[in-house]
Formats: sequence, C-alpha cells, structure tokens
Amino acid sequence: MELHFEELLGKITDFIKSEAKTETIIGEPFDLGAFKCVPVIKVGMGFGTGAGEGEGFDAKNHKGKGQGGGAGAGVGIEPMGFLVTRGEEISFLAAGKTHGLAAAFEKVPDLIEKLAKNKNRKEEAEMA
Repeated sequence: MELHFEELLGKITDFIKSEAKTETIIGEPFDLGAFKCVPVIKVGMGFGTGAGEGEGFDAKNHKGKGQGGGAGAGVGIEPMGFLVTRGEEISFLAAGKTHGLAAAFEKVPDLIEKLAKNKNRKEEAEMA
C-alpha cells in the first residue's frame, strides 16, 4: 500500500477552496413581502490525517510488516442571521445562539414594525 499524502493534501485544499467562498457565507437573497433578505452563515471546517508503518507479529510466520493511514474531515454550518433591506434601509437581524434560524424568523414581525415606524417618522419630518 503506497500512501500519497501530497495528493490527499491537494484534494483537501481544493475542497476547502471550493467551499470557503463568499457564496457559502452570504446565501441566496429571497423576498419576504416588501423586504429583501440575505442569509448570513458561519462555516467552520477541520481535517486531519495520520499514517504509520512498522513491523509486527504474524502468528503464522512469527513476523510481519504493515502500514496504514487515514484521514477525516468535518464541516459545521451555523446561521448567524439575515441582512434585511427595504428601500434604502438595511438592518442585520441576528439569529439567537440558542434557537438558531427559528429565532431569526421570530424577529421578522418586530423588524417590519420597526421599519414602518422609521418610515412614518421620516415622512413626518419631511412634511414639517
């Protein structure tokens, strides 16, 4: 068995390059009524490799030789929140640490109310 660490490392590096990009962190925009929402995501990646070889005991021949290797990787994705725009107003709506994405959706009505109040104040100020 021949181990090719440089080839393995190249494949892992290519994977990270393909996944750790802006499109992974900033999601696809979507419309929610008069609002345009863009999800913001935290992505973490890790990997490790190891190998070894040596001489051991073989019950039949009373000697032996072996080698082995392994690799592992993991990816974690966590919603951070949403960039929310309406007209020229923009806000960041954070997702709660304990409730994740559901917490962000729970805050949407509050955000709509806040933006509506700001718009009314702005219109009243322009009329004065």
